[in-house]
Amino acid sequence: MTAKTAPLPLLHPAVILSTWFWSGLSPKAPGTVGSLAALPFGILIFHYAGAPALVLSSLAIFCIGWWSTKIYVARTGREDPGEVVIDEVAGIWLALAAADLSLLMILLTFLLFRFLDIVKPWPIGWLDKKVKGAFGVMIDDYVAGLIAFVLLIIIKGVYYGNF
Repeated sequence: MTAKTAPLPLLHPAVILSTWFWSGLSPKAPGTVGSLAALPFGILIFHYAGAPALVLSSLAIFCIGWWSTKIYVARTGREDPGEVVIDEVAGIWLALAAADLSLLMILLTFLLFRFLDIVKPWPIGWLDKKVKGAFGVMIDDYVAGLIAFVLLIIIKGVYYGNF
């Protein structure tokens, strides 16, 4: 637990970004709501700029999330606040870069990423427990996105007969 200072106003950039435009303030399943709120942006980036741009965007969001979460955690005094969902944004965008834009693949990306984020198999769970601070908040979801990325490539290869 870190020391709490003055609370952040809802319009503070760290709040807006960390909660992904307040989607993480949902009273139920903020990680799921944040992931859903991230999908339209990721789909638009993928559609107009391609998968490489989406990977770069996920890296940019990871860095922005690290910054905004560091401020949010310091000001709230909480290690891993549930309303911080920018980590889900970075992770699901990375996973989505391995999909295609069919409804089936988008749904599969969402379900696979959320499964990995919730269940936290190794190394995701290890990172969640061992890596602290804003980087710790971000890295476990990014690795969940990376694992989902690899699994989606395998699934696509099997489905389309490329393996």
